[in-house]
Amino acid sequence: MDPTPSSSSSSPFDMVSGALANYIPRGGAAEDSGAAAAQGENRAQGPEGENRQGGGQEQILGVVSLDPDLRITSSNLAAAAFAGVRAATGAAFAELLPPGDVPTVTQRLRNVLETREAHVARVQRLRRDDGTELVVSMSILPAATPQGGLTVSLIAMAKRLHLYASAAAIGTSLDIGETAQSLAQSLLAWGDVAAVDLDFAVWTGEAVTEQTHERIRLRRAALVPDRAWPAGYLTCGDNLPLEASRLLVGAVTRDDMPRATVIPDRAAIERVLGDPLLVRALVPGSRPATVACVPLVVEGPEGAPGPIVLGVTEVWRRPERPFRDSELLDLQELVAKTARHVDLARQHQREHAQVLALQRRLLPRAGSDTIEVASVYLPTTPDSAGVGGDWVNSFPLPGDRTALVVGDVVGHGLGAAAAMGQLSMEARALLSAGLGPGEVLERLDETVTLLDDTDAGLAAGYSALGSTCCIAVYDPVDHRVVMSNAGHLPPVLVRPDGSATAVTAQLHPGLGAEFAVREPFDVQEFAAPPGSVLALYTDGLVEDPETSIDDGISRLTDVVRQVHPWDDLQSTARRVVAELAPQGRLRDDVTLLLARMTGRRGRDAARWELPAREDAAARARALVSSVLRRWHTGDQARDSALLVISELVTNAVLFGAEPVTVRLVRAGGRLTCEVADTGNGRPRLRRAELLDDHGRGLHVIHKLTTRWGVRWTSTGKAVWAELEL
Repeated sequence: MDPTPSSSSSSPFDMVSGALANYIPRGGAAEDSGAAAAQGENRAQGPEGENRQGGGQEQILGVVSLDPDLRITSSNLAAAAFAGVRAATGAAFAELLPPGDVPTVTQRLRNVLETREAHVARVQRLRRDDGTELVVSMSILPAATPQGGLTVSLIAMAKRLHLYASAAAIGTSLDIGETAQSLAQSLLAWGDVAAVDLDFAVWTGEAVTEQTHERIRLRRAALVPDRAWPAGYLTCGDNLPLEASRLLVGAVTRDDMPRATVIPDRAAIERVLGDPLLVRALVPGSRPATVACVPLVVEGPEGAPGPIVLGVTEVWRRPERPFRDSELLDLQELVAKTARHVDLARQHQREHAQVLALQRRLLPRAGSDTIEVASVYLPTTPDSAGVGGDWVNSFPLPGDRTALVVGDVVGHGLGAAAAMGQLSMEARALLSAGLGPGEVLERLDETVTLLDDTDAGLAAGYSALGSTCCIAVYDPVDHRVVMSNAGHLPPVLVRPDGSATAVTAQLHPGLGAEFAVREPFDVQEFAAPPGSVLALYTDGLVEDPETSIDDGISRLTDVVRQVHPWDDLQSTARRVVAELAPQGRLRDDVTLLLARMTGRRGRDAARWELPAREDAAARARALVSSVLRRWHTGDQARDSALLVISELVTNAVLFGAEPVTVRLVRAGGRLTCEVADTGNGRPRLRRAELLDDHGRGLHVIHKLTTRWGVRWTSTGKAVWAELEL
């Protein structure tokens, strides 16, 4: 049986055990420990169980024999290090274990009984009579005959061996809490209770530079063993009182240099703390105790006056076992190595917060009176290295339209987040400037290629080639959607009658591949009657290694089809994600955007098509004037609107091609005038000379409106202008 834990294990004991098993030669240490244990009484033992023949290194061996029912038949735990561990003949071996470890250890024992394969060098805790715990290295060996049961060999505790294993295991996670918990578990080899208190700045990812005691604020990050603690004692997640933070940091900072310190007995501890409330908060129980406080220290940045204290570790044990100098050196060595990992976790927390802030800033805000939007984003892991480049966005466009955008940038971490932010902002700028979805994808395709070719991108070892994007623009007056897709999964459209379909388009590879394909992006237009729901998503929502991607899209279609017009859309989005991608088994980032399209009421919009004749402007003024009177528009706004319409139609007749389409939309306190034609010339605002007959029309529009611009269509262009009513 392989004693090395699987990579998916999150237990600090499993990580330490994996490193320990790599350090101990298989098939050698276990048998040697059993043989040495049989001679344990003949070994010369000094005070505190120190082996005089071992160069001052504590390496106490013990052995427990079990029958096939896992009951103790004999034991040799006479060494001082095993004091308080009671292995009574006839008792179940499980009685030596903390309750939480019983199922796992029992399964390991039974596996050795069945397979007859040794289980070597597993770090384990044993219970003492006083409720404290002892950390040992435990090997399980089959007896010579199946009827003989098992031999459990214990090393309590080879400190240097444990130090190596702990240093190798701690830091395998970039999560601050997990790193602190791994350190606390390892510190139990030197005491009965271990705690890790970290500065607030470590949790938030801020830079830790100042070293005044008034600035230090600590929060308990880890505490072992896990048991019921007295009322008032600080446990994980509790903030230490300000005075306690100052005392702890002050205790380990003498002569402006952080160093380990020992308070030898309870009387001295109470004298240092000076306040019964602080004693109750920091001392684990009412029994006599001694404590070793070791600072977590890293080198300060260039120009800093000295090292930086990230936090303090405390190791508590009974005063009859005072800390020796060799133990303090071991503790300082282990904590010093861990401090570097804690600082890396702090920096990683900062990066993680930046990535998520950028990603969540790109999520859609509230919709409008013509469209309702809701979105859900779930990162695969809380680790910023696992935060991917999924993004969705929705924003209003000129002419009462709304853009819906979804994308998936290749990769994870800051590189993907930076590319995601650049593509998202560029898409918004280009759509707001009037480019259509297909033209925007062409520009994004060029951007991805440029990002991949730049020295900065190559130096970072990151490539965004193959990123995908889908852009849809909703027109609430015509109740239609124009869409273009670059390698992304097809959106799902649910119509008011309950029918649903995936909106597929002509296949096109992801962004950055146009140089090889040289095919234009397909532009598709489809009807979206009022009440329709459009779902845009990334592959993490529908991918499943056990089924095809088409099956995943079909499941999404079936779930979205159940959305009712009166359902709260944000709650519905969460329900869809929970049903298709349960939190416990995410394989990729999950992003979903639901858009319920209500459209613009007919009485708030008007549209006409006019021939490109000399009387087109007069005809447009008459039609618009009639509608504005029906809308009870004020005289000044009506006069401005008629003049704007007249100028826009005149320009369309002179420089465009028929038909000329006039559209009027009333939304809140705003009036949008739009004139489209089939010409491709772009109107430009220029300064007219004093005697020029032409060139002043756009100046008039510029003065009378709050904003104006040009939008490109599949047949030509549309010039729009907005006025306040």
